[in-house]
Amino acid sequence: MEYRSLGRTGVMVSSLCLGAMNFGGPTNEVESFVILNRAIESGINFIDTADVYNGGESERIVGKFIKESGKRDQLVLATKVYSRVSEGPNDAGASRYHIIKACEDSLRRLQTDRIDLYQQHRPSLTIPQDESLRAYDDLVRSGKIRYIGSSTFPAWMIMEALSVSEHNSLVRFVSEQPPYNLLDRRVENEVIPLCLKYGLAVLPWSPLAGGILAGRYSSTGTGVYPEGSRATRFGTLFTDRISNRAREIADEVVHLAEDRGMTASQFALLWLRDQLGVTAPIIGPRTEEHIKDNLAIIDKKLAEEDRLLADNLVHPGNAVADFFNSNEWMKARIK
Repeated sequence: MEYRSLGRTGVMVSSLCLGAMNFGGPTNEVESFVILNRAIESGINFIDTADVYNGGESERIVGKFIKESGKRDQLVLATKVYSRVSEGPNDAGASRYHIIKACEDSLRRLQTDRIDLYQQHRPSLTIPQDESLRAYDDLVRSGKIRYIGSSTFPAWMIMEALSVSEHNSLVRFVSEQPPYNLLDRRVENEVIPLCLKYGLAVLPWSPLAGGILAGRYSSTGTGVYPEGSRATRFGTLFTDRISNRAREIADEVVHLAEDRGMTASQFALLWLRDQLGVTAPIIGPRTEEHIKDNLAIIDKKLAEEDRLLADNLVHPGNAVADFFNSNEWMKARIK
């Protein structure tokens, strides 16, 4: 397993991050433990979850596993705050009130005394960033979190946050977690260059485009969604991302991968893992077979000519599927 610095922190994390979004949902506790064990045995030391995943069950399962395994000090543990966790007027968002309460709740579910990377799940367009950053700063000073990051922020808001932190001597973001895969490369235009310039780690979510790049939604079966797939579980939030062009490109990725003795998901993950600026794609296995498939790329590299072939499928900086449709700030939509 290759290890890379988490931005400019010097903390070394595995070049694949285990995402726990499925834990406590389609993946039960026993299956989640199997996935966690296999990932850690293979060298993954970086786990990402969120308070909103499956009503807090993801955090609970991850916390229980870490507690029982005794491996807390071997792992870099990341979670997220911002999304609505219940119906109260202050049970979501980036206010100081919510951030501090949500952190306490996450610590309790995770059964730990600190969160290594606490990420704001989405940007707030109404709450000034100094309000949020002062809360994060207090949590760092109290030892409850060690670093902070953003997720799915526009480049200008990341830059604003860095400026606010510097001006007020507050803790700064060390990472950004954007949607990034071969079907949606828009972060290459501004977010990746900004992160390279200011030393932020890039932790892409949905590296396999929710299974589109694994060949789960072939263009020969338009409108037919596999049982248990994200399309059947998340409805239009996900199905809006399955454009006709995305299906066609995914079919081409399947053929490219087969010719090289790989699965389509392995080809897509290899492509992303070694893209400029990327620290660790977040894999989100639902089954033991998925994690085995993901881990098979650990000692592999994608040939430069194959990287150029990928560029011909989707030109750098462009998109054929809309993975920014889960936020409020991106107005453009891809058909």
